[in-house]
Amino acid sequence: MKVKTPLVWPGMRIGLLGGSFDPAHDGHVHITEFALRRLGLDRVWWLISPGNPLKAHGPAPMAERIAAARRVMLDPRVDITDIEAQLGTQMTADTVAGLQRNCPGVRFVWLMGSDNLVQFDQWDRWQEIAARVPIGVLARPGSRLAARHSRAAQIMRGGRLPEAYARLLPMMEPPAWVLLNLPMSPLSSTMIRRGHAGRAGKEGTRN
Repeated sequence: MKVKTPLVWPGMRIGLLGGSFDPAHDGHVHITEFALRRLGLDRVWWLISPGNPLKAHGPAPMAERIAAARRVMLDPRVDITDIEAQLGTQMTADTVAGLQRNCPGVRFVWLMGSDNLVQFDQWDRWQEIAARVPIGVLARPGSRLAARHSRAAQIMRGGRLPEAYARLLPMMEPPAWVLLNLPMSPLSSTMIRRGHAGRAGKEGTRN
């Protein structure tokens, strides 16, 4: 299926950060700008997902999440997209395959937090993802050590790149991955939603 993507050309190095972004926040901005710098990426695409099959409750409407993401992320090198909705995909393996069909020659890098690496082996066809694109893993509070010793990390240990060579990752043939240590931001979408709920409780019910 042909989809509308931001402008690309063969050889571009593009990071893919997927998630519900419910809501997008400064923590997303923090890891995105760090990945751009450390991995030598030309651009990062935020893939606002229609829904996360691993989460019990659905996210806010897509249009609301995209609008909120555009208010938070002001870096012109970052594109906020609804590509997964266009492709009709929910699984990362299908999204990556669809993007590679639509953007031949582009050097995609999948970006994830270290908390996601801990559960990566539970993702649908996770080894297919690792075989398709290099993976940049960004350390997050409380999961750095667990990520290093996770089942997926152990299985992929032969493809791990030393952090000092992180800028080479977009040009590596997969499976290849790097764990990046970065200044921590404790923010998460869950914490922000809980904070909003707490404030709403104190202020009374709002329509």
